[in-house]
Amino acid sequence: MAIQHETELYEPIKRFYEARGYTVKGEVRHCDLVAVSQDEQDIVIVEFKKTFNLALLLQGVDRMQSSEQVYLAVERNRSKKGAVNQRWGELTRLCKRLGLGLLTVTFYKTKKPIVEVLCESAAATQYITAPVNKPARVSSRRKNRLLQEFNERSGDYNVGGSTKRKLVTAYREKALNLAKCLHEHGQLSPRRLRELCGYSNTATMLQHNYYGWFARASRGIYELTPVGLAALEEYATVLREASATAQQDA
Repeated sequence: MAIQHETELYEPIKRFYEARGYTVKGEVRHCDLVAVSQDEQDIVIVEFKKTFNLALLLQGVDRMQSSEQVYLAVERNRSKKGAVNQRWGELTRLCKRLGLGLLTVTFYKTKKPIVEVLCESAAATQYITAPVNKPARVSSRRKNRLLQEFNERSGDYNVGGSTKRKLVTAYREKALNLAKCLHEHGQLSPRRLRELCGYSNTATMLQHNYYGWFARASRGIYELTPVGLAALEEYATVLREASATAQQDA
């Protein structure tokens, strides 16, 4: 059963990691899927493609700068046994040489997809070979930025593998909460908005006005624009889920 879009890989792999105790979110700093353990010691990045190709391999190598555990994930199509991208033994050996993990997802008509681990990432298995095979050095800056973006999102509002879609990033969530406060309280100063929302960069967000949601009503006072009001309607589900999550955590 051939999949049409790589986003179809997201839910099976998300469930796979959630069953192992990870929190999972999609499209975090250009990574299709990021799974973080409860103690935040394990940060797993998974990149998707419908089939194994060079672009996927290059993505995986690049992501190794952000985490010690990087996996590539593709569909395992039972009807393409002879295809180059289905030569699992050779692809597994290639991934091992690079320190990458490899996952496959097999889809069925009448039962749930099955996720298989063909090889673990180098960090997960403590894979030790010649120096040329050592995993790429992780950039602490990139890793910390990835974890910060992950933690600042209240939930998982994106589907990994998406293209040409507006992503709900931590920044967009903050902007939505500022817009919500302006809608509920009317015109406010940056200081009052900061008190209500708790964002230290509130004034900067209002001044930059990246999405066009805010307007200066008078000196030091901001109001919501029609575009901002439309955004509240567009992202109403995100705001409801974020509010529910906040209440659970309180």
